Amino acid sequence: MKYRSRNIAQTESIAAKLAGSLEDRRCVALYGELGAGKTQFVRGLVAGLGGNPRAVSSPTFVLLNVYTAGTTTVHHLDAYRVAGSRDFEQIGFSELLEQDGVIVIEWAEKVADLLPPRRIDVRIEIISASQRQITIERIG
Repeated sequence: MKYRSRNIAQTESIAAKLAGSLEDRRCVALYGELGAGKTQFVRGLVAGLGGNPRAVSSPTFVLLNVYTAGTTTVHHLDAYRVAGSRDFEQIGFSELLEQDGVIVIEWAEKVADLLPPRRIDVRIEIISASQRQITIERIG
C-alpha cells in the first residue's frame, strides 16, 4: 500500500491505521533517510496500539526504548549508530523476537540479515519539506 502524507499528523494517522492490524511478535522494519519521519511513524503506531505517543523518542543513542501500549509492549530499536548486526545481537535482538509485543526498527537496512522473514517493511520517502510517500509492504 502506498500513502501520501502532507504533515506529521497524517504520518501518525497512517501508522495508527497500521497498528490496528498488528499482531504480537510482529516486526516492523522502517526505512528512510534522516528526517524522513521514522520516529513520527513510531509515535503513530504507539498511539494506535493504545499507548502514549509523547513517550516516544528516538533511541539513536540508547539503541532500544520500550513502551507500554494498551495490552502490548513496543520495542523501539534504532540501528543508525550500530556497526552491524553484531551490535544488535549483543543487546539481545534475537531474544526480543521471541517475546510478545511489537518490534519496530529504524534504519532496518543496517541489520537486514537479522530481520525475520515475516515482517512489515515501511519505506518513508521525502517528497518535499512537508510531503512523504509511505509504502507499507507485508513480507512473508
